[in-house]
Formats: sequence, C-alpha cells, structure tokens
Amino acid sequence: MSERIVVVGGGLGGVRSAERLREMGFDGQITILSAERHLPYHRPCLSKQIITGEWHPDDSLLSFSGDLDAEWRMNSPALHLDPKTQSVWVPGGEEIKYDGMIIATGVDARAMGGAPRHDPRVHVLRTLDDAVAIRKNIRQSQGLVAVIGGGFIGCELACSVRHMGRDVALIVRSPALLGGVVGDDIGKKITEAHVEHGVRLATGVGIKHWVRQPGGIGIHLSDGQVFFASCVVLAVGASPAVDWLRGSGLVIEDGVLCDATNHVVGAENIVACGDVARWPNLRFNGVVRRVEHWLNAVEGGRAAAENLLVGRSHAKPYTPVPRFWTEQYGMRVQGAGLPVLGTDTTDVNGLTGFIADGKLVGIVGLESPGKIITETPELFRQNTVDTNRQVWTQPAEETAAAAEVPEVLPTTQIPVPEPVAARASSVPPSVSSSMSPPLQRRRHSRSRPEMVRVGGGRARP
Repeated sequence: MSERIVVVGGGLGGVRSAERLREMGFDGQITILSAERHLPYHRPCLSKQIITGEWHPDDSLLSFSGDLDAEWRMNSPALHLDPKTQSVWVPGGEEIKYDGMIIATGVDARAMGGAPRHDPRVHVLRTLDDAVAIRKNIRQSQGLVAVIGGGFIGCELACSVRHMGRDVALIVRSPALLGGVVGDDIGKKITEAHVEHGVRLATGVGIKHWVRQPGGIGIHLSDGQVFFASCVVLAVGASPAVDWLRGSGLVIEDGVLCDATNHVVGAENIVACGDVARWPNLRFNGVVRRVEHWLNAVEGGRAAAENLLVGRSHAKPYTPVPRFWTEQYGMRVQGAGLPVLGTDTTDVNGLTGFIADGKLVGIVGLESPGKIITETPELFRQNTVDTNRQVWTQPAEETAAAAEVPEVLPTTQIPVPEPVAARASSVPPSVSSSMSPPLQRRRHSRSRPEMVRVGGGRARP
C-alpha cells in the first residue's frame, strides 16, 4: 500500500506544501483536510475587494497545480491527533492513518472579552464567509460601521468601508495606527490619511461596555465617547488554530512548537508551516516565534514539504527574511525582515530601518517598492544564519523510540532537487515577484481538484 501524507489545513500553506510534495516526486496519496467549505482562496482580498464588492467570492480562489491529484475533504476539520499511532480523527468518528503530516491550520480570529459575539451585527474577519457576511450587513443597514482594532486588517477594513461611502469609526487601544509594526513616521502618515478620508478615529481607548438596542449597538469608551453602530467588526488579532491538538502531547502554547526545520517537537514525521508554526529562525536570533505573513505560508509550506520528505536528520533550517505589505487609500506600505525586533530606527535610503544589536533587522517603506527591492539583500547580509545556535531538538526520552521509526519516508529515494529551505540561507529571493498576491481581478483558470469530499461524505468528481 502506498504512503499517505495528510495535510491538515486547506488554505494557502496547505495547498502550496501539497504542490511541493508532487514537485519532489512523491507519488503516494495526499489527503487535504479543510475546515472550510471553500477551496483555497486569497485571504488578503477579504478586507478589500470582497468587502467592497469589487470581487465576487469566486474571484478570490487560488490557482493550483493540475497535477496535484489530492483527495480534498471539505467541511472536515481535524478533531484530534494521536502522534503515537499516526492517526487523525475527523467528524463522524472517522480515523485517518498517515505516514507523514503537514499541519497548516493557520489562525482563528481572536475573541474579545465582553463583546456581544452572539449578536448578528457583530463580526470577525477571518474567512471568506465572514467577509460575505460583513458585506451583507453593511449593505442592508444604515448608520455607522465600527471597526475595533488598528492593525493591518482593521485599517484595511476602515479604508474599504469609506470607499463604499459609509461612515466608519476606528477604535484602537494603542495611541497610533500600525505604529509598532511600521514605525512612528509611517504610522503617523497612515493615521493622517484615515482622518483626511473621514474616518472617525478613537485611539488610546478601551471599551467599557456594550449596549445592544434594536437600531444598533452602543459602544461606550473609556474616554467618555459613545459610538452607535449598525455593524461592528472585531479586528483585535488572531490566535493559532490548535484546539484540535489538545491531548496530543504536542506543545501548542501560541502555536505548534517546531525545531529549526519546522519538524514538530515531540512527534515523528510531522511538520508545520504558516501562521500556526512557532519555530526558531536561525537568521533572526533563533528565538521561537510565529510569523503571520502571506508569503510565509507560501515559502514555509514548500520548505516544510521538502523537510518532511528528506527526514529530520537531512532537513535544512527554514531561515526566511519575512516580507509583508498593506495598501490603504492607494498608498502601499511594504516591509521586509522583522521590524518588531528593532530597538531603534534609522534612515536606510529613505526607508525606515529597524536596528537591534547593531544589525539591521527590518525595513519598511511607503510607496518605495524599488528601494525595498534594493535594500532587502542587506537584511540577508547582516543577518547570517547561525547554525551553531542552540535550537529545539527531540526530547531525550524520545530518542530511543525514534530509532525504531524510519526517519526518512521511503519516498525520499527519488531524486531530490535542492531544497528551497537550503537556498534561503544564502541567496536572497526576488522581492518584486513574491511580495504580495496579485491584486488584479482574476481572469485565469483554476485547476480543479481530482476529488472533493464534503463533510466526510461520499466523494464527488
């Protein structure tokens, strides 16, 4: 019987990792477990084109390889994992055995204490269905739209609502928008742009209490202000989707704990990628952390697939330089590296440079794509990979048991091309071609999966 690799998560990281398995010659069964009813789609457009109605939901679907030949299990979230028996359970009590697993479950919208989430006028934005529900609420109501949170999603939502001609209030606990991520100067310019476009901005405030009424929801702030909204969107961050891993024995505090090659600590033949993975990037001080960027799901998914096939002892550390972007009111902010690590800032050819321990660890620019391309290689040069740094390894008590389990899947007898993970440690990738997903309306064809199974039921072609 051929090997089976189960990909848990039907989003960007999951589909790109599955594609990489086929590119490397894996000819066994690939089963993709997706908690959603939709095939993979671009999430960045949810707060933009989907909310405004510029795109139909079908326009957001990802293109993927026609040679994927995977079994798609839609509406089939993983419910429990037993690494010892290499089994995962889905709704209906079905047990699925695996020879290798890729965890790509991403994140869920973070809850906000006290918010009336049971009210149909209060939303979060994480999925395509969330975006459609928000758009419907906005179109079928009048009055103020309140967005809680001043991060990327909150700011992009406020911008989209203003493009729709609706009044919007942006309620933020911090004193400025995006300041901790893009730096004070760019954060100030983004804040000014929102004010100039008519956003009612409340910064440095908390929410004291909510009052639900037939005509809307009253939001009482700590500074005495009161907003009365017909639609509320909570954009207060995200939490790793790891509830299904409780009781598995894996370390899941703030994501799935992995070693430097994205192999899950405490498990055999399991890797993780994307927003849910917490791993030590040896390029940036080796501290275990998660990275919630679009491109990390792509690069991390491909690297995780490679390292799963070659096995833990032959795997290469995953050492990317993260890149991110946001666009608001026609202004594009682009960044590279990990600005959050910076303890000071400096000017880098007109960009905001973030410095830590005497090294450049991040750059952010406003309307400066050419400069971002030019200066990103400097992040690779100044942040070389430290392979001597102590990193997570298998617990000692598991070493003997691991010796009894094949460390390399039998399929790795195939010719293996140079891994992306290895190339990332020495050669800067092209920033211009991979900074962000395409923003134009999709007009290209999308490959259809060979098999789609909805809710664990009968497969249909």
